Amino acid sequence: MSAHEIDYRIIGEEMQCVEIQLDPAESVVAEAGSFMMMDQDIQMETIFGDGSRGNGMMGKLMGAGKRLLTGESLFMTVFTNEGRYRQNVTFASPYPGKIIPLDLQLLGGKIICQKDSFLCSAKGNSIGIEFQRKLGVGFFGGEGFIMQKIEGDGWAFVHSGGLVIERTLNPGEVLRLDTGCLVAMTAGIDYDIEFVKGVKSALFGGEGLFFATLRGPGKVWVQSLPFSRMADRVLSAATFGRKDEGSILGGLGNLFER
Repeated sequence: MSAHEIDYRIIGEEMQCVEIQLDPAESVVAEAGSFMMMDQDIQMETIFGDGSRGNGMMGKLMGAGKRLLTGESLFMTVFTNEGRYRQNVTFASPYPGKIIPLDLQLLGGKIICQKDSFLCSAKGNSIGIEFQRKLGVGFFGGEGFIMQKIEGDGWAFVHSGGLVIERTLNPGEVLRLDTGCLVAMTAGIDYDIEFVKGVKSALFGGEGLFFATLRGPGKVWVQSLPFSRMADRVLSAATFGRKDEGSILGGLGNLFER
């Protein structure tokens, strides 16, 4: 294996964290802002790129440029056990949901996921971007033309909102879902966008104008509460305020205030 062989355990239910157990000289790479706590012999270092092996300076520059396209930082953080005994480092998900452990060695060596879903990974895996070649997916897929990809043969961890459901699709089997509910998929999945049929369904159905259409073979991870949906609900509730709760007019009462 080129990636470090780490062990882990996931703690919690609604607000989860993942505890990574590192043997001496083992390392884990994490996205900025995901760190929670670590043992005394864990050393933290900020690096340029993702720390994957075999990348020269040009490869690191290209990787950093690609990360800029996804809105991520040019730098990542590596946590290394420099002690003589096993040590732990823990990372937390940024909002309520589930942490999904992915063994890349058993998943074809590549996972495509939402551009903000990556949490941490064994050092040696490569974290990059995946361009969507279909115009429909790029314009209407909810994630734009760019998604994240994680390649390698070690463990990687992504987070989802709410409950996560894993589906295995047979060759030719199709799954339709809301464009924001896709968390991750294996490289063999054909990802496309389908227009909602029927004028009434499109305009008044409340589910948007497009479905994400996933065609097997491969595995798909689906989240029940996309962050964008949760943010919209919070913003909507904050706009009206608590004084409108239980009122017959609700938010319409604000129209008559001076």
